[in-house]
Amino acid sequence: MLSKRGFLGLASSLALVAGVVFAPAAHADDEAPDALIKRLSVDVLDTIKADKSIRTGDTAKIVALVDTRIMPNVNFQRMTASAVGPGWRQATPEQQKRLQDEFKILLVRTYAGALAQVNDQTIAMKPMRMAPEDKEVIVRTEIKGKGDPIQLDYRLEKTPGVGAGWKIYNLNVLGVWLVETYRSQFAQQINAKGVDGLIDALAEQNKANAKKG
Repeated sequence: MLSKRGFLGLASSLALVAGVVFAPAAHADDEAPDALIKRLSVDVLDTIKADKSIRTGDTAKIVALVDTRIMPNVNFQRMTASAVGPGWRQATPEQQKRLQDEFKILLVRTYAGALAQVNDQTIAMKPMRMAPEDKEVIVRTEIKGKGDPIQLDYRLEKTPGVGAGWKIYNLNVLGVWLVETYRSQFAQQINAKGVDGLIDALAEQNKANAKKG
């Protein structure tokens, strides 16, 4: 799993990530990806600043927000599968569901510990290159507040069918992609103890995090 130093660093960074994930679903499936990110970021930063319980890490409230407002904007299955890597294809459907559930709890707990750091940040969008036929794009932003600007980028994919629109499937904080960070940690667990070993390790870390409050 992540080292204590690595986990705390990620937790601090994810305080800024919360500026996009805690947000309503896109208004329309033809909304441009950079417009989506800007709208969500502005709306949610304002919401967090106005809600003391979120800023102080009210886990129950954050879990509810994840279920009702994050998932419409994130391809969480792809995010989990990418983080697990080749082991995902070895997993049974039941194991895949458990991996998604435990990974979700891990991220929620990380957000809960980090949201208190959101105060006066604002979002600055960088120019985006995109062709009409592109199905995947990177939206680059900066979070500005006290101190140096923080690089925060998003990988999004265009999804068809019901709920069509742009979905986030990876995040880059200060040059480090979230999925790749977890993939190296998860691979060690799978190589040592298999998919069930990774599930058990995630569950144990989630239990430990829950005891911390």
